[in-house]
Amino acid sequence: MDYKKAGVDIEAGYKSVELMKKHVKATMRPEVLGGIGGFAGAFDLSKIKDMEEPVLLSGTDGCGTKVKLAFVMDKHDTIGIDAVAMCVNDIACSGGEPLFFLDYIACGKNYPEKIATIVKGVAEGCIQSECALVGGETAEHPGLMPVDDYDLAGFAVGVVDKKDIIDGSTIKPGDALVGIASTGVHSNGFSLVRSVFEMTKESLDTYYDELGTTLGEALIAPTKIYVKALKSVKNAGIKVKGCSHITGGGFYENLPRMLPDGVKAVVKKDSYKVPPIFGLIAKAGNVEEKMMYNTFNMGLGMVLAVDPADVEKTIEAINAAGYESYEVGYIAEGEKGAELC
Repeated sequence: MDYKKAGVDIEAGYKSVELMKKHVKATMRPEVLGGIGGFAGAFDLSKIKDMEEPVLLSGTDGCGTKVKLAFVMDKHDTIGIDAVAMCVNDIACSGGEPLFFLDYIACGKNYPEKIATIVKGVAEGCIQSECALVGGETAEHPGLMPVDDYDLAGFAVGVVDKKDIIDGSTIKPGDALVGIASTGVHSNGFSLVRSVFEMTKESLDTYYDELGTTLGEALIAPTKIYVKALKSVKNAGIKVKGCSHITGGGFYENLPRMLPDGVKAVVKKDSYKVPPIFGLIAKAGNVEEKMMYNTFNMGLGMVLAVDPADVEKTIEAINAAGYESYEVGYIAEGEKGAELC
C-alpha cells in the first residue's frame, strides 16, 4: 500500500504545479517576493507607507454551485474568474485596491490539465483586477468527493487609505444611484437556476433566440470584475458615498448593506435593460418578480451612491474604463431597505 493506491497522486500534484506556473507568473506584481512554490506568499508592503493611515481589507468567497455547470459543460477556464471576482469586488466596494489572492481547490481526483485550466481562470481574474496570485492549494479528497468533482474558493487582501474608505456614512436623501452592468447571473442564485433548468449537456447546449447563445454559455459567463471601474471613478476625483456588490440576496439584501439608518435605496426597474437570461429564468421557473430581485443581480453587478451633481461624471468615468453604467435610482428618507418601482 502507498499514497497513490490510497487515492492521492503526488506526481499528479507536481504536474499540476508545473502546468499552472506560466499562468501564475502572468499575475506577478513588483511587490511579490520570491518565486512560485514556497511555503508562504510574500508581498512587500513598502508602498503603503505613502498612505496616511493604511487599512488592510480582506475578502473570501467561492463560486457556489456554479461549479456544477462547469462539470456538465466540461468547461473549466472561466470559473476561476468567478472566484477572484467574488473576493476582489467586495474589496473594491470598500474603496480598496486588491493586492494579492490565494486560491483553494478541493477535488476528488487531481487531473493536472484540468487543475491548470482552473488556475488559468484564476490568473485571468487576477490580471483583470491587477492583483497577484501569490499562492494556493490543491487538495485531493479521494472517497470524500466524486473523482470528477471539485470546489473552488479564494481569499484576497487589499489596502485603502482610511480617509478613502467607502462606508456609506455620508449618504443622504437626494443622493443618486449609479448601477454598473453585470454579465448575467454571475455566481449567485445557481441553486435556483439548477431547479429551473436540467443540468444536462442537452439542456445546456440548447440554443435560445432571446439569448443569442446556448443556455450553458449564457449561464457560465464569468462574473464581471469591477475593480477598474471603481479605480476610474476615484481617479476622476469623484467621492463615492456608498457601494454595494449585488451578490446573493439580490437587491433587497445587498443595497441596505451600504446605507446608514433613516434612508432607503429606490431603484427604478425601467432605468436599464435587464439581460434576457433573467426573463428566461423567471418564465421557465415561474419565479415571481420580487423573488428574482431578491435572488439575482438582475443586470446590475454593482450600485454606487454619489452626489447628484456627480452622476454624469461618474457614468463617464465608468464607461471610459470599458463598462456600461446608468443612473438607476436615488436615496430617499425611510426605513433602511431597498424599494423597486
